[in-house]
Amino acid sequence: MKKIVILGSGAMGSAFAVPCVENKNDVTIAGTHLEDDLIKNIISNDHFHPGLKTKLPKEIKFIQFNELQSVLEKDVDLIVAGISSIGIEWFVKQISKNYKKKLPIILLTKGLSIVNNELMTLSDKIKDLLEKDGHSEINISAIKGPCLAAGLANKIRTGTVIANKDIKECQSLKEMISTNYYSTEISEDISGVELSGAIKNIYSMLIGASEGLSNSKATKEVQSNYFVNTAASLIHRSISEMVEFVSHYGGKPETVYGLAGLGDLYVSAIGGRNSVMGKYLGEGYLYSEAKERFMKNITVEGAQLALEIGPRILEDLNGKNFPLMFSMLNTICENKKLEINW
Repeated sequence: MKKIVILGSGAMGSAFAVPCVENKNDVTIAGTHLEDDLIKNIISNDHFHPGLKTKLPKEIKFIQFNELQSVLEKDVDLIVAGISSIGIEWFVKQISKNYKKKLPIILLTKGLSIVNNELMTLSDKIKDLLEKDGHSEINISAIKGPCLAAGLANKIRTGTVIANKDIKECQSLKEMISTNYYSTEISEDISGVELSGAIKNIYSMLIGASEGLSNSKATKEVQSNYFVNTAASLIHRSISEMVEFVSHYGGKPETVYGLAGLGDLYVSAIGGRNSVMGKYLGEGYLYSEAKERFMKNITVEGAQLALEIGPRILEDLNGKNFPLMFSMLNTICENKKLEINW
């Protein structure tokens, strides 16, 4: 039995706990300082998670933020980052006080960051912040793939990929968390896995816009019935650009065709928040208008990522090689109507 501590009691961190406890691990979920009420709610309602709309196993222990350090001070076998990308600095601040050499960290969070005006994966950002705090021999893995949290919480068959530069570490984690419904592949290409898992959010917005982009002169009924032609074309072009992007920033092209790229793009495009935002953009709404009117309190990861990395990407890359990405970055970052250079 391994002792696993998950930081963040949101949907994905809580869902990830399900296969972990099923594998006979000791699992504790610690809420952030903003999640005390959520933790109280879950505990008082028989482990029913309001975000997942699912009752979680009783074996999962939920604790509030003020209890976190006392748990981390004890022997821990694995720390999991289940927070959003904007919480990375907070996550490092919490674990840095008690981090021990080679203690495994798993990053569930998808995203990229700009540090010193350069694009950086979140695992590299965590490593960089811990090193600045005086730590060495940092052991961090990333798990990415087509995994909707509510599906995993309900034990729907799910496949993901664990990435670490040390393949033996991937194998160790695979044995710790895999179940008959939560299958894991392993990869040494942590950069490619993280890059793929992040930028697919931008492309899934584009695919979500395919109905509105299919034929601006057609009726809504015709667009709704036949837009899959356009969607298929956008999927093909998106994957081509993702290969180019991942290769440019040091990942392996073949990673894009796996679970972290093509697999995750499929899930996001057919029903995620990114594709919902894309649908509004395809209908002609400006990003700011769509966000305010329809998704005011909903996190749209692709839009957040575009705002975070957009200005740097627009300078780094040649727009001729990335017409889809540049179209979406301009749409989000400059609040322009979505137009595709076909």
